[in-house]
Amino acid sequence: MKKTIRIGTRDSELALWQANKVKEGLEQLGCSTEIVPVKSVGDIILDKPLYELGITGIFTKTLDVAMISGQIDVAVHSMKDVPTALPHSIVQAAVLPRADAADLLIHKGDLSFFEKSGTIATGSLRRRAQWLHRYPAHKVENLRGNINTRMRKLQDSDWQGAIFAAAGLERISPFEGTNIHPEHRLALDWMIPAPAQGAMLAVALENDTYSRECLAKLNHRETEICTHTERQFLRVLEGGCTAPIGARATITDNEITLTGVLLSPDGKRRHDIKRTVLLEHYTFLGETCAKEILEDGGKETMALMKLSGPLGSDQQVSS
Repeated sequence: MKKTIRIGTRDSELALWQANKVKEGLEQLGCSTEIVPVKSVGDIILDKPLYELGITGIFTKTLDVAMISGQIDVAVHSMKDVPTALPHSIVQAAVLPRADAADLLIHKGDLSFFEKSGTIATGSLRRRAQWLHRYPAHKVENLRGNINTRMRKLQDSDWQGAIFAAAGLERISPFEGTNIHPEHRLALDWMIPAPAQGAMLAVALENDTYSRECLAKLNHRETEICTHTERQFLRVLEGGCTAPIGARATITDNEITLTGVLLSPDGKRRHDIKRTVLLEHYTFLGETCAKEILEDGGKETMALMKLSGPLGSDQQVSS
């Protein structure tokens, strides 16, 4: 039965951009849609790092409730914000083509601090841990808020730089109104991104056949396979809001390669893995790599983190 598909989204600029991307795709298919903005708890509490809040799916729960209660039909998320286990009755309906999955350092034009002490900012435990592993003499400050807010905080601080997701900066331009120059960006090609970073996910109710059939036409199979592998790696390592975990899967010809990392929050302990298999064997690649890391010292690192108290995730307000 044809209907107007109500697309729920957080009300940040980036989230609205993503929701409108899905709206455009659906309307090109002849579907009628409307955008329904919803403010999440993660967008309201900005004075603490996410890992101190200890909440899984802080940016998705409000939309889950809105969908289950019948206020919306579809929710659009940055896929890296979505817990690996979806709520009962909600299913993955489409993974859109991935944008650049890299992390970027936005700086103030002087990179000499790399060779001495310096301060950068990020709200991501994964980015913090990888930065401290590489630059143990540096200080990492917490940085929360949407992209524009974080850019203004960088401008008004004495920090040397802040880390952003390339995908978010591709989708909106936060440099206007600041003295931070767009060209002052450095791709952190050594930093392994969050599982599913740069990907957009649309979810729907399992029994909503019409919305699911419409969204299925927007699904990008290669991105779906890669994000499945990365999120499986995350799930088996008990990631989400428990540890700094990075994963990136890429497909070349008929092969898929997964690069993964597990760290302690201070960056002192690090476990890396990289494996390539035939694409037809992708189904359990993430699980296999995660188990190998656990057997090779990762289990002890996870145990130490659990003893030290609640830890956080890579989930952020807007990449």
